Amino acid sequence: MMTNKIEGLEAFVVDKPFETWFLNYAGSVCSEFLTELRDNKRILGIRCPNCNRVLVPARPTCARCFTQTKDWVKVSDTGSLLTYATAYQALPCYPVQPPIIYGVIQLEGADTGLVHLLGEVSPKDIFIGMKLRAVFNDERKGDIRDIKYFKPIESP
Repeated sequence: MMTNKIEGLEAFVVDKPFETWFLNYAGSVCSEFLTELRDNKRILGIRCPNCNRVLVPARPTCARCFTQTKDWVKVSDTGSLLTYATAYQALPCYPVQPPIIYGVIQLEGADTGLVHLLGEVSPKDIFIGMKLRAVFNDERKGDIRDIKYFKPIESP
């Protein structure tokens, strides 16, 4: 490979904000899942007709057996914590102050885990198997962040 240097030109830096806009098509299955979150504060899964697993979030194809999914299933907004991680650095894409706790929650009625934020809990109080409930944002836009976070369910 050959490169030619252009003589007499120097590199320069422009200090100016640069914005880009992206459109992402969620597809018909994910769109239905997100629409239910936004409009009804309801979490839907989708059942694989081959292996009978309920997938949350809903996906058009089962990752285990590669069968096209089709039957919608209402799942609970409560579930159990399968695993979690704590981040101590702020992220520009999610305006939550550290510590930021991410969990994988298996909702009642689902066979897969949903990755989401945990809230109203200290990292020292978290444990695997903890029962959690979804907290929805008052203003919803049709994305996964319509669920603000999952919080612990108080013991009776």
